[in-house]
Amino acid sequence: MAKVNRRTFLKGSAGICAGAAGMSLTEAPYGFVKNFAKAQEGDTIKIGILHSLSGTIAIIERSLHNAELLAIEEINAKGGVMGKQLEPVIEDPQSMVQIFNDKAKKLLLEDKVTAVLGCYTSASRQSVLPVFEQYNGLLLYPTLYEAQECSKNCFYTGAVPNQQLDDFVPWIINTLGRKKFYLIGANYIYPKETNREVKALLEKHGGEYVAEEYSPLGHTEFSTNINKIAASGCDVVFSTLVGDQVVAFYKQFRQFGITADVLPICTPITTEQEILAMGAENALGHYTSFNYFQSVDSPENDSFVQRYKAKYGEDEVTNAVMEAAYFQTYLLAQAIESAGTTDTDALIFEGLPGQELVAPQGKVKIDEKNHHTWLWARIGQANEQGQFDVVWKSEDWIRPDPWVDLLYPNKDCDFTDPSVMERLKTDDPNRSGTIDL
Repeated sequence: MAKVNRRTFLKGSAGICAGAAGMSLTEAPYGFVKNFAKAQEGDTIKIGILHSLSGTIAIIERSLHNAELLAIEEINAKGGVMGKQLEPVIEDPQSMVQIFNDKAKKLLLEDKVTAVLGCYTSASRQSVLPVFEQYNGLLLYPTLYEAQECSKNCFYTGAVPNQQLDDFVPWIINTLGRKKFYLIGANYIYPKETNREVKALLEKHGGEYVAEEYSPLGHTEFSTNINKIAASGCDVVFSTLVGDQVVAFYKQFRQFGITADVLPICTPITTEQEILAMGAENALGHYTSFNYFQSVDSPENDSFVQRYKAKYGEDEVTNAVMEAAYFQTYLLAQAIESAGTTDTDALIFEGLPGQELVAPQGKVKIDEKNHHTWLWARIGQANEQGQFDVVWKSEDWIRPDPWVDLLYPNKDCDFTDPSVMERLKTDDPNRSGTIDL
């Protein structure tokens, strides 16, 4: 279906100039084709940064915060956007869902930021989405998640299941020869929905799950769980634990004398960041599925890792979710430059869809129809240096499908559909940003 001309109802949209598709981040250039649309009032462009710097999720969220600040610093050093500097407005939601909601309101209504780069857990994202939809704000969300969601006001730059689980689960079954899964996760929406998707994949590919259990966020005592795992007859542990839980679980798993060659932990969420906190010996041999690892061999990634370490310290590591946080900052800057305005609707409907660049993981692009991101898929095995050896990689980037085919075979979302666009006009008092399919 052809795109509708959305400029007829975008308020305050400026003319669209040539974009910067395919930009490389090797030297963090900012080589946009400039337009001369009238800049917004003010000397800076405010960008909200909404990641936990304290609490149980800070172990990973701080790296997202750091990556976004690095990108903003690089962009400003190259002259900023539309001749203006990006001004980060930083809030710490303290790993607490309600505080995420409160801080999102503050950033939109008091600070009047152009967009917010933020959240990590699905619980925090779902807490703030109603705020962004009610006030027509713009959120860029960098974390892998369970999908089954399309919101006009959110652009998703992390992996969805078809970019992470669809290859990982059959690879575990067919390459590792492990068919009996023990599912353990944190007690909130992402682990539960992810495990529902994993169970569908197990049924399709001839695997099975022997148990499924969840621990409250912040819970870090797993001796009972590990005893049950050891007695279950499983041959692989599939973990969707998050934050401090990851560090505690891997340490205690090893303390029980269980090694990866006997019973591997496979996960779509453990990164180099958690391994740095737990010690490489505790993760050795276990597997993670992600679009990016620090060990990716490319000029763009080598440059990115060097710049990150130069700013934050040689002992720091990079990881998949912070890589998405980093490149989404550039995608936002490109979108503002391309649209020639900070108007929210102009960015949502014209600026961000279709934006692409060469990120540390490889080329990435925001899908024009569903506001998710084309990404690569990789499987890594943790080594003695606390890094991942890539043992499998997709042949090309993968288009995001936010509705898992095995569970929702006839669902999709399309923000280029004229009927959808009409329902999302900002002057409609009954407008909701989320598509109800």
